[in-house]
Amino acid sequence: MNSTPTRLAPIQQLAAQAPAHDAPLQVIALCAEWCGTCREFRPMLQRLADARPDTVFAWADVEDDAELVGDLDVENFPTLAVFRAGVVLHFGVSLPQEGVVARMIDALAAAPLKPAPGVPAAVAALAHRLARGPGA
Repeated sequence: MNSTPTRLAPIQQLAAQAPAHDAPLQVIALCAEWCGTCREFRPMLQRLADARPDTVFAWADVEDDAELVGDLDVENFPTLAVFRAGVVLHFGVSLPQEGVVARMIDALAAAPLKPAPGVPAAVAALAHRLARGPGA
């Protein structure tokens, strides 16, 4: 049995921590408890998190965590938001296709800091909030 602690944290835990300045990415899964695809997505994202210790992974239920994630208008689940230094690098729907998601995360980790186009204001606000840390 694997006794390694989980690297896929609830978003409340991420928000309560000091900013992860040394982490190249923050990968946030925006999901809903009632979503079957999200339930398939979670173990896959856990494996990706376990394989990438330099990346911060968090799970947010858009209904249960509404106070923290803000007024995000997530139309399809699961949706991934990928941030670095308070900048949104990616915001979009992702299916539980491990290889595709892994390649995207690795490409964003290696790429220069460039904001994703057309990001909703609520997503940009969440990225800034998580970059500032608690009490900021």
